[in-house]
Amino acid sequence: MRIGYARVSTDDQTLDLQRDALKRAKCRHTYEEHASGKNTARPELDGCLKALRKGDTLVVWRLDRLGRSLRDLIQLTQDLQGRGIGLESLTEKIDTVSTTGKLVFHVFAALAEFERNLIRERTLAGLKAARARGRNGGRPKKLSPKELKTIRTLLRSNEVPVQDIAAQFGVNRSTLYR
Repeated sequence: MRIGYARVSTDDQTLDLQRDALKRAKCRHTYEEHASGKNTARPELDGCLKALRKGDTLVVWRLDRLGRSLRDLIQLTQDLQGRGIGLESLTEKIDTVSTTGKLVFHVFAALAEFERNLIRERTLAGLKAARARGRNGGRPKKLSPKELKTIRTLLRSNEVPVQDIAAQFGVNRSTLYR
């Protein structure tokens, strides 16, 4: 069975173009949504995904109607494939049921993985460069080693209440117990 999903981002926009294209694509049922792609709560898409069964095909007018990012789109496609459900995009002429469509999506997945690896490499290079300049990152230490030594001595002596030690060094009591 072919099931359609149409979405517009604002109430000002109309679903007519998508609705007509999905009707021409012979979708038996179409789920329609007025929601931003950034909005994670999309009840119609959730309902559509629950209604799909093995052997069905999810049809969309354009891929951007489904996901906020390439990563989201690839994840959704992998979930659908794992359930034996195809995905067809009318505008991009992608059909994961066909061999060519599967190839296109594998290329997309490889590009997304490549992008993730590039981001990871850049992040690691940035951290390494910062360390070379003497910046270790993380939260700055609240107390110097000398202050820590004094605090330990005061705590062991049990002569000064913890609350007073914390106030003297300008920290919370919980900091002293770490």
